[in-house]
Amino acid sequence: MISQVKPFLFLGVGVTLWACSQTQEPSSSSPATTSKSISSEAAPQAAGQIETAVVDFKPVQPELVLVGKVAYGEDRYSRISSPLQGRVVEVRARLGDHVEAGATLLVIDSADITAAYSEFVKEASELEYSTRAQELAKELHATKALALKDLKQAENDLIKARAEFRRAKERLLSLRIPASELEKPLAQQRITSRFDMKSPLTGTVVERAVTPGQSVGSDAGQVLFTVADLDRLQVVADVYERDLALVKVSQVGRINVEAYPGNDFASVVASIGDVVDPNTRTIKVRAWVDNREQHLKPEMFARLRLDIGDASPFLTIPKEAVVEIDGKHFVYVVDAPNHYVKREVGVSNVSSDQVRILHGLTVSERIVTKGAVLIKGQEVKG
Repeated sequence: MISQVKPFLFLGVGVTLWACSQTQEPSSSSPATTSKSISSEAAPQAAGQIETAVVDFKPVQPELVLVGKVAYGEDRYSRISSPLQGRVVEVRARLGDHVEAGATLLVIDSADITAAYSEFVKEASELEYSTRAQELAKELHATKALALKDLKQAENDLIKARAEFRRAKERLLSLRIPASELEKPLAQQRITSRFDMKSPLTGTVVERAVTPGQSVGSDAGQVLFTVADLDRLQVVADVYERDLALVKVSQVGRINVEAYPGNDFASVVASIGDVVDPNTRTIKVRAWVDNREQHLKPEMFARLRLDIGDASPFLTIPKEAVVEIDGKHFVYVVDAPNHYVKREVGVSNVSSDQVRILHGLTVSERIVTKGAVLIKGQEVKG
């Protein structure tokens, strides 16, 4: 009889122990998500690097983070090339100089101007001659001293002379000769072979690729200067299709760059692209950013942060407190002084350094906020 009771007795003790162990584990944990306790005494080298904090509700501003780079404003920079061939005789702007719109950047001596002006003087003389000839032919025809066909010929010659004069004048204008100078009588015009290449906008000389004595051509691809307004730049970022509805023109945001960690630069969304990149499935977003202090530099990598909702209280913890193992997320709960228990949690990103706790933790529990990776390493060794 006794031999029949013992198996049931042992089974009862086993069930009791199993039930006790279940009550000691968090309800949100499973055998695969909870491990043995870890003590910092077992890792003296890490003890001074561990920080803890109490879990609590905090107001968090949901944001959308877009990766991009700093760029010149679309209408606030100019790549300047020479409209004619010639030799550079003087360079007046240096790299880094601030120049005003209309300021002379360099002076070129060009045979193109000499040839174009000679053609202009010739056509001006032809126009004057044709004008007088037409007026004379008209008078003679009125007195029946000239045939009608000769009058028509004089009128036709005048039309051609006007067209050739206009062509010669347009050529000089394309070489940046002032129109006011060409309106003067020929005897008063002061046009030489020297050409002043001027800045089309106010800004900073950010690129210079010319030296005195250098020969330059009329190729638009030969950029001699780049002048840009650095006081107001743009950040060009990529937004995925799924997040496009969260971005609006005139939406206020913040810019962060690695050169100034912790600094926010105010920005405003200027435009949203109309074309999806077929390779990345993203759309270009441009945002203006004030740069009067000249901290930001074009081509810097940047993050555009956009607020996408009202600040709401969430159960949040630092992202650094969470460790990932086999695709699952864990935190270390302080079970006793210098004693931690690993627990699986559900998380959701709400900002660059904070995560929202979906399940696995409750208010007032104390967790490891710094040094979780060190504890994880000791657990693996142990």
